[in-house]
Amino acid sequence: MKNRLKFILFAFLLIPIGLATRSYGNEFMKLYVGDLLWAMMIYFGFRFLFPSQSLKAFGFALAFCYLIEISQLYHADWIDSIRQNRLGGLILGFGFLWSDLVAYSVGILGGFWLEKSITGFQSKVL
Repeated sequence: MKNRLKFILFAFLLIPIGLATRSYGNEFMKLYVGDLLWAMMIYFGFRFLFPSQSLKAFGFALAFCYLIEISQLYHADWIDSIRQNRLGGLILGFGFLWSDLVAYSVGILGGFWLEKSITGFQSKVL
């Protein structure tokens, strides 16, 4: 239970930081750092679901983020109307960018590294 609480706190801590990059950051922060933090938040969300399996959470987070990005290639009225809502746009994004896949990968790797550097490698990885 203690680990689950830690992971969900990390995820919720990243939300206002990520939103701040969208509002107050320079162009680099708006384009890349927000996506990186979003992916890190997703990683910690999956760590909440799989508290003793960091590699499983890593794989699910990467697949989730990539699928969201790939879904941006699909445009229909119903999904584009969801994207026009602020929350829908933050979750689903607007248009496919290869650079977002890189940002997601770096964010998830960063979350994995952050977790391991804080908790040490003694926790179960598999």
